Amino acid sequence: MTQAYILTLSCPDRLGLVHAVSGFLLEQGGNIEEAAQYNDPATGLFFMRVQFACPGTDVATLKGAVAELAGRYQMQWNLHPQDERMKTVIMVSKEGHCLNDLLFRWKTGLLPIDIRAIISNHREFYQLAASYNIPFHHIPVTAATKAQAEARQYEIVEAEGAELVVLARYMQVLSNDLCAKLSGRAINIHHSFLPSFKGAKPYYQAHDRGVKLIGATAHYVTADLDEGPIIEQDVARADHTDTVETLTARGRDTESQVLARAVKWHSERRVILNGHKTVVFR
Repeated sequence: MTQAYILTLSCPDRLGLVHAVSGFLLEQGGNIEEAAQYNDPATGLFFMRVQFACPGTDVATLKGAVAELAGRYQMQWNLHPQDERMKTVIMVSKEGHCLNDLLFRWKTGLLPIDIRAIISNHREFYQLAASYNIPFHHIPVTAATKAQAEARQYEIVEAEGAELVVLARYMQVLSNDLCAKLSGRAINIHHSFLPSFKGAKPYYQAHDRGVKLIGATAHYVTADLDEGPIIEQDVARADHTDTVETLTARGRDTESQVLARAVKWHSERRVILNGHKTVVFR
């Protein structure tokens, strides 16, 4: 039986890397279906994503062969079956536009993820979760209980085997410890006014200043608040006729679309970390 795989890798750049990878896949009987690579002159690193079909080879055997190749070229790599849906946990607070959008896209087959649980510090969306037959975990968070709440959150993430945690407008700041534990597998979404209009009601502040562009940013979560490696961004025009309500609605639409694209690309193994930046093979 022929199985499709996705191989992603990064390593110090040198001559012959594409030849080495394609030659390796030929030796394994693999047929390349999609390939993309990037040489970053600033860091001296090489990045590659290859989707290929390989008959009669199990994952463990193939991973062993890749490990030998990687050892020769100092590669950091990952190999996954192409049809393997990424186990995902979503975290949300009181704003449900991103959650609702992700659930619909998942249910209709537009996102290759397996949503295992929804975690919230409020009860607002337990009925929405139930309508999709997804476990809902209400974990209140206060200053006094933050450590215990995060321990419970992480316990759920690990129990579900989640490779991806999506902060779909989860409005609690994660501790440095939890950020470290979720490094490279947690995606956040926020408006793109930062560093302007911090704090509560950013769209009210933006409307008061008469902004002409609003936007959204999806990025990986790090201990530096809202400064993790950026995956995707987008903007929408605004003008003097906009009310706070229309501005907020347009901003929420942009946030939902940007987050959905970031989740899709991450779950399709199209995003590779490059220091404090990302390489995105769209």
